[in-house]
Amino acid sequence: MSSPSLAIGRPTIADSVFSRSLVTDIVLVTAGAALTAIAAQVVIPLQPVPITGQTLAVLLVGVSLGAMRGAISLSLYAVLGIVGLPIFSEASSGWNVIVGPSGGYIIGFIFAAALAGWLAQREWDRKVLWSFLAFLAASAVPFVFGLPWLAVFLGSVGAPNDLQSVLIAGFYPFIPGGIIKAILGAAIISAAWLVVRSNHKRKNVGKPS
Repeated sequence: MSSPSLAIGRPTIADSVFSRSLVTDIVLVTAGAALTAIAAQVVIPLQPVPITGQTLAVLLVGVSLGAMRGAISLSLYAVLGIVGLPIFSEASSGWNVIVGPSGGYIIGFIFAAALAGWLAQREWDRKVLWSFLAFLAASAVPFVFGLPWLAVFLGSVGAPNDLQSVLIAGFYPFIPGGIIKAILGAAIISAAWLVVRSNHKRKNVGKPS
């Protein structure tokens, strides 16, 4: 009988290191939320939406844990921030952050982690190029939620919220960083797989065939 688990679907790199179990999943999900909270404090101040290290953490969490656990981890991050833990960018928290200009991106992180995890479960994370494409695709997801959210916010405060204004405020400045984060993410996960495969080979040396 298999152990209860939050994980659904094919194994990820986390499953190559840890056996699936409910306790392990809870630890991994919590660790993913903590990593995102730490990365959120790496900030390049920009108005109305700052550039942070969150997206890289979000994608690494999704790729490492898979679609279900990744989405749960980022949902936990969002909920903890809403209820008052200072884990959003620049140690902010509360519902006012969600209804503010960054709120749509935070919601989008949940779906970005899910997509990154779904692609990883189809082995997109096993090769550098495919990893880069997976990270790049998933990094676009927060904008699907963030840009309309930002447009509504800008309109509510009397700022220009036409398409070009919204793209200038919430998309164009993030393009270079998004590409860099996709490259870093692909390099990190590919290196992690090399370590995992190497360890498995060492463990199998000398075992009877």
